[in-house]
Amino acid sequence: MLFVPVSGARGMGEYARSLALATAASQRWPALDIHFVVSQQAPYAVDTPFASTLLPSSPTFHTQEMRELIRSLRPSLVVFDNAGRTAQLRAAAASRARVVYVSSRPRQRRKAFRLGWMRILDEHWIAYPEFVAGGFGPLERIKLRLLRRPVVRFLDAILPMSDDGLAARMLERFSLKRGEYALVVPGGGTDHPGAENAPQIVATAARELAKAGVPTLLVAAAEGTSVPGQGDSLRTSPRMPMAELAELLRASRIVVSNGGDTLLQAIASARPCIAVPIAGDQAHRIARCERAGLAIGAPLEAAAITREAVSLFRDESRRQALASRLAAASVRNGMEVALESIGRLSAPR
Repeated sequence: MLFVPVSGARGMGEYARSLALATAASQRWPALDIHFVVSQQAPYAVDTPFASTLLPSSPTFHTQEMRELIRSLRPSLVVFDNAGRTAQLRAAAASRARVVYVSSRPRQRRKAFRLGWMRILDEHWIAYPEFVAGGFGPLERIKLRLLRRPVVRFLDAILPMSDDGLAARMLERFSLKRGEYALVVPGGGTDHPGAENAPQIVATAARELAKAGVPTLLVAAAEGTSVPGQGDSLRTSPRMPMAELAELLRASRIVVSNGGDTLLQAIASARPCIAVPIAGDQAHRIARCERAGLAIGAPLEAAAITREAVSLFRDESRRQALASRLAAASVRNGMEVALESIGRLSAPR
């Protein structure tokens, strides 16, 4: 299997999703040979726990290297996550690989619904629930009816399966109690105008949340983020494997995240979440979740984030009302669906 996520100096949503899928697939099929292609600029590049090829920047911009790598590896399945160009997809198909494309933004979804791409793709995974990403438009329906391919799946969120033993170890590591702390996951930051300093703003909110007496765990703040005066109520952690983060998320009382994958993971885990937009597509996504009654939005301002988080943490009736809506929602962990597809597509033709 070859995983090709968008990667670069900032942000890691696609890589984290690919890594979670790869880890779960390797556990289910130990003989499966897995390879990653990532940018050497990515802070996680040297830590990838699978065989990997490093490129000067995101794989999308290195078509010749990608074509040569595909010819060399001859994978049975290639998963492009918001990455890739037509020539790269064609190289995968020419090597008799099955091809999956994962889209989590409107632009990438439009690319995947181009007729040329649809003829190549075996499956197209839309990485958000239908109510967030939007159902099939008339033109998409016509194209699917005309070509009868690819298989299109809405994968609400991707999370490792729960592990009670791991959960207990993670809570012990950070001296936390189930249901009695706030988990803050600011993300890796973006170059979106007005959000360049987003990780620092969210980290400041975590500090203020802890100063208000809320046990708080800040995870994976971007490199260079300052968290002064941590004190007894604030714990911090560098980036951690998705399985560990997932258990901390499931055991938290509330989650503070950006409007990316962690937001949907919190919803799929029925955890009350305050979401902060740090990229151009996130405000729309958060608004959709708010309208569905499944999340609380906050502006990218430390004081506003802190205020919402303290209120939600302490207001039992408000939190329980949100938790009830989350439990009744149709947003689910799409890991098993993805693994079933991987098992089928990676089998010999």
